[in-house]
Amino acid sequence: MSKRNADIEKWNVEDAQFWEQEGKHIANRNLWISIPSLLMGFAVWMMWGMITTQMQNLGFSFTVNQLFSLTALAGLAGATLRIPASFMIRIAGGRNTIFLTTALLMIPAAGTGIALMNPGTPFWVFQALALLSGIGGGNFACSMSNISTFYPSKQQGYALGMNAGLGNFGVTTMQIVIPLVMTVGVFGAIAGSPMELQSASGTLIGRIEAGTDTWIQNAGFIWLLFLIPLAFAGWFGMNNLRTITPNPGSPLAAFSKILGLYGVGMVTAIVGMLALSWLNMWVALPLTIVLTLVLLRLIPGDIKPNIQKQFAIFSNKHTWSMTILYILTFGSFIGFSSAL
Repeated sequence: MSKRNADIEKWNVEDAQFWEQEGKHIANRNLWISIPSLLMGFAVWMMWGMITTQMQNLGFSFTVNQLFSLTALAGLAGATLRIPASFMIRIAGGRNTIFLTTALLMIPAAGTGIALMNPGTPFWVFQALALLSGIGGGNFACSMSNISTFYPSKQQGYALGMNAGLGNFGVTTMQIVIPLVMTVGVFGAIAGSPMELQSASGTLIGRIEAGTDTWIQNAGFIWLLFLIPLAFAGWFGMNNLRTITPNPGSPLAAFSKILGLYGVGMVTAIVGMLALSWLNMWVALPLTIVLTLVLLRLIPGDIKPNIQKQFAIFSNKHTWSMTILYILTFGSFIGFSSAL
């Protein structure tokens, strides 16, 4: 392992001399790998708002309600996965976590591209891919908790603002990039044949008339061009801080912890999806949250004490005040970005 991405045993950024001589350079390197990784997370998470619009324009045989439900499922999964993702840094390490969670985004990106190549793809496949794209939403929690550990308290506002603020540009990036790349055969024969647009559409640079060749599959494939190098950058350029994660274990052990936590979130997101279909939103959302917390407390093994220790935040009234505020602010941003 090279020195650049080695685990760091000594980390005292509140010491001004250490910060200037060593800490600042390492922290900034980790930040500027984290930002585009998070941006890609938002792009993959939110892509269904644009994809479903074009699926309708291309004549996919799904109802408007079904198409809207795909954006809702992605939102539900992303919100649910943020709960287990908030524990990842302390038990698996920042480098391990950001690398794997970024690499995992390749699954919904590639899978969506493949599914969109065939208008006859069953609806349940798109439901599964929408749920998997929620990984991008969940990544926000681990990304933010990771970056905050690299900076002294007086600069954490800057670091978190840059990470979250520029990361959120993934929504804008997705809304601009997807309509543009669908108008060109970017990947040639590898990505299959185009479909004919049945209803007029548009891009940032103008209207696209009905009858135009459209490569809707590019809406998924395009993110691989960024995710693959970003995964390499995360692995070879980021660090685990042993002062924050004393025992991440081997990379494989750390990956198993991350996958286990996201596995819990996926199970409860599926339960939430069924509750949305059978009951209603006001039952599905609290049911999903409560079930996620209960299952996290039941996780066996050596990570259980660490997780249970962090559950202290739920007895703090400020946690719940900020939760309500965040639902109203960030929740509105994500909801309107998807639906409109």
